[in-house]
Amino acid sequence: MSVDTRTSLIASAEHLIRARGYSAFSYADLEKRIGIRKASIHYHFPTKEDLGVAVVETYIAELVEQLAAIEANGPTALARLTAFAELFRESRSAGSLPLCGALAAEMTILPDRMQTLTTKYFETHLQWIEKTIAGGVSNGELPASRDARQKAYEILSLLEGASFVSWGLRSKGDIDPAAIGLILGKN
Repeated sequence: MSVDTRTSLIASAEHLIRARGYSAFSYADLEKRIGIRKASIHYHFPTKEDLGVAVVETYIAELVEQLAAIEANGPTALARLTAFAELFRESRSAGSLPLCGALAAEMTILPDRMQTLTTKYFETHLQWIEKTIAGGVSNGELPASRDARQKAYEILSLLEGASFVSWGLRSKGDIDPAAIGLILGKN
């Protein structure tokens, strides 16, 4: 399988999922975007589910790399969480929904493997945020919290929700960076 073709198919499918949703794109859409025949797409990804799984697996791998870079470059927990929020702002500025937010909106109709990967994606986010909060609490940077997992859930919900509100309003609205500090009891 040509790496370039595979990469192009995954990137184009991701764009279509983020713009239209999983159920609203087809191989015919990919055929138009990339300029290859549907038979060639089926050669690389026999089913739409196979392509969807590859898209989400690629997205998770990219997320893990992004989180590692944030971890390496963020001097404080709050700086790391602010950099994390920036990932969502970039998505909103591009006029796209977060991939797994778009998939979660269709969770009940997704194939089982994609449901599992969508859940894994959110868990990856929550675990990283929770770990970042716990680290900030343990080094005294953040106030003690009874439930870092709940705070992580609130932060992720704020960021995902803001993406959907911006999408619905067709605006590029943003979140005050201090909002994360408020959730953490920092401000």
